[in-house]
Amino acid sequence: MTLDVRDVDVKLGGEQILDAVSANVEDGRLVGVVGPNGAGKSTLLRAMNGVIDPEAGTVLVDGDAVDDLPSKATSRRVATVPQDTHVSFEFTVRETVEMGRHPHVPRFGSDDDPEAVDRAMERAEVARFADRDVTSLSGGETQRVLLARALAQDAPVLLLDEPTASLDVNHQIRTLELVRDLAADADRAVVAAIHDLDLAARYCDELVLVAEGRVLDSGPPESVLSPEAVREAFDARVAVGTDPATGRPTVTPLPDANAALDGRVHVLGGGDAATPILRRLADAGADLSVGPVVDGDTDHETARRFGADCVTVPPFESPDAEAVARARTLVADADAVVVASEAADRGANPELRDAADATLVVGDDPVATRVAAEDVAAAVAAVEDDDTRIAVADGGGE
Repeated sequence: MTLDVRDVDVKLGGEQILDAVSANVEDGRLVGVVGPNGAGKSTLLRAMNGVIDPEAGTVLVDGDAVDDLPSKATSRRVATVPQDTHVSFEFTVRETVEMGRHPHVPRFGSDDDPEAVDRAMERAEVARFADRDVTSLSGGETQRVLLARALAQDAPVLLLDEPTASLDVNHQIRTLELVRDLAADADRAVVAAIHDLDLAARYCDELVLVAEGRVLDSGPPESVLSPEAVREAFDARVAVGTDPATGRPTVTPLPDANAALDGRVHVLGGGDAATPILRRLADAGADLSVGPVVDGDTDHETARRFGADCVTVPPFESPDAEAVARARTLVADADAVVVASEAADRGANPELRDAADATLVVGDDPVATRVAAEDVAAAVAAVEDDDTRIAVADGGGE
């Protein structure tokens, strides 16, 4: 079963909420819809389940337009777990889950799969609550009851609107572990609107990044969650790295840059020598480039997290002519070149320092140093204010 969203426009109250949104979800895939509040995530899910008719475009489930199907037929194909888990009616858990079978029960007849409710409660781990009043449960438990109701619906498309909202860490993980398993081991396409980017990256096979009603990017989390894309969507500075525990992308919000720097700064490093310099320059708003550095070392990881243009070389190898040429181009294009004193004579750095108009050396070496790491941004800014290239700080030049 495939869920296919094609160029969907939605207007509510005369305001454009979705603008030519397209997405495709295949069986066995968990797709996360991410974006800031007000981006249109919930509206997109409501268009997917037929609650909202698009102004233009269409939503297809297994080739049929959702808005052309009768209500019961739509419910047999698409099940939804809402964001609001508040339940005011005093039904038992079993009675609540049984409501999911309504699309399959004829007007004058009985359910042809009486075991479906028990299977759904077992799968969602709420069978032990079967006879309890649903209003007596915690938020996390209620969320699982509503998920069980959707599972009882036995629809090949499952939509979840902020399934982890208002849940503690334990229930967030348990819920998303279950949702991921549902997508992986059944002929089911799962879409979840998720506000937590780290959780979305950890559990989703693909992400759809939306902002202001448009799709900015879609694909695997590691390609969608770039510092540039997240900044465009959320208007926030972030560092994007790899969680060592999960191997998935992790997003770290950063404070707004103080705008002390508005030019390109190239940093020469190696190992972890450039890392503190990169942090200072990133906080100052510099457009960064880095390298050559070893692929996978701390400097490379830090540069990648800040979205810096980076020249890398394989581990245990010296920079080849191509890598040096690329780095030389970045040096030539930079308004300033900075190197950590401990890396000043490492690899191709001496050659690249000679290629620069001038280089600022940063570190604790009193012979070769004119500025400490914590002052590097201010030093570069001071030179920029003088409308000159950065001063040589290693014994020559200006």
